[in-house]
Amino acid sequence: MFPIWLFQLVTGAKSFLDNPLIGSRRLNRLGLHKARVKCAGAICAWRRRRLASRVPVDWREAFDRDGFVAIHDFVAPDTFQDLRKAILEYQGEAREMRQGDAVTRRLAIDPAMLGAIPELRKQLEREDLLALFHYVASFRITPLHYVQTIVTHDGDVNADPQEALHADAFHSSLKAWLFLNPVEPDEAPFNYVRGSHRLTPERLDWEYRRSLIDPREMSRLTARGSPRVEQEDLAAMGLGEGEALAVPGNTLVVADTLGFHARGASVRPIERVEIWSYARRNPFLPWLGGDLLSVRGLAERRIGWIWAARDRLAGFIGQPWQPVGVRRPVNASIGRDAAESHHSG
Repeated sequence: MFPIWLFQLVTGAKSFLDNPLIGSRRLNRLGLHKARVKCAGAICAWRRRRLASRVPVDWREAFDRDGFVAIHDFVAPDTFQDLRKAILEYQGEAREMRQGDAVTRRLAIDPAMLGAIPELRKQLEREDLLALFHYVASFRITPLHYVQTIVTHDGDVNADPQEALHADAFHSSLKAWLFLNPVEPDEAPFNYVRGSHRLTPERLDWEYRRSLIDPREMSRLTARGSPRVEQEDLAAMGLGEGEALAVPGNTLVVADTLGFHARGASVRPIERVEIWSYARRNPFLPWLGGDLLSVRGLAERRIGWIWAARDRLAGFIGQPWQPVGVRRPVNASIGRDAAESHHSG
């Protein structure tokens, strides 16, 4: 395995448990992890400089400052109401994953959905949106797109691990949410620590110190490369607390998940529905494009291929996304209630 472990050092591999080089306290004491973080960050900044000119200035400035940008009324209001209705009424093959007392339900935005809802393709191919996606991801890449529903208080006594502030990896990646309904402060809002995407000396020192901990003594998700962060760590890095983004419907949030973020707690059972987009690529690549699977005609089929591949390899790599049959994004009664109570978006 040594050649594979060695090669993974120049990829996005992040698990301190699965690769003994990445998790080596001896190598990390010499600066291996910190060097990977700094190198990935420098290459990302270089790529973003080359992509910056196409992004609307106010969006770019907000992202550079905060690590995320929130855009209200992203879709024209009249268009949004029709688009929202079509999405909530759409039926397709769904998958679900449980984490603690929360269930994440996803429907792939695939050729069938795009054919049934032409406006959805039009919005996802907007030039301004693509420019923003490329800038945040730091690549000319087409994200994976889903209709995602977060179901809270679903009967499990365990806490939702996504409610702990964390970074997704040691390098930048893109996640985006176009919220179809208003998100209240106490209904599982997206939380983000402003400015935590920047690799300041204090952040690099934190990365170095955590790399010296025995992976077996870390929490499971931290050891797998998605580090959890405590309030005292944020204070030491000169950062504030996580900010809950309570937003109206038709708000687009695009974030760099190198920054610390979490799903806020919900005081009541809800089904939060959004168009969810995700892109992560090898952070050490020096070029901007070259992703063949981002080509139209292939890009919208990737999710089906990924699900099928993981089904076949479930015995080796696991498959947390279980099929739940053909269904709508939300339960029928909740979908009707939402349409009646959130008409204004």
